[in-house]
Amino acid sequence: MSSLKHLFPSTFQYACQFPVRITDINYGGHVGNDRLLVFAHEARMQFLQAYEYSEMELGQTSLMLTKATIEIRKELFFGDQLSIAVQALHFTSKGFDLLYKIEKISEGQPVLAAIVLTTMLCYDYKNKKVALLPDQVLQRLSV
Repeated sequence: MSSLKHLFPSTFQYACQFPVRITDINYGGHVGNDRLLVFAHEARMQFLQAYEYSEMELGQTSLMLTKATIEIRKELFFGDQLSIAVQALHFTSKGFDLLYKIEKISEGQPVLAAIVLTTMLCYDYKNKKVALLPDQVLQRLSV
């Protein structure tokens, strides 16, 4: 089975930090895979906001998540401090992928806990159809 780690750039465009909350813990006593998508969503919103975008306001269009891949490397527990790095890549005329490197800080050092890859499609919610990726967005996010 191949790993998403080979997609890692030398540096990521954006990073944010937040703790694992008690509401993130499942019946197994750790963070469940569904919460990793929630963490990616939070990081995606912060990433887009850093570029003065949102999922509903991306140039002249919006975004829809159409595919997600999760690779779990380490368990996460209540109170763990997370650092999530985000990188836009694989641009097409109608969207792009976002790669998320989720690390927990352990003894002052980052430890890779999970990798998430989401495919984001440009979408016109009003007319219910796929839209083109605006050139301005491509230029700003493809650094």
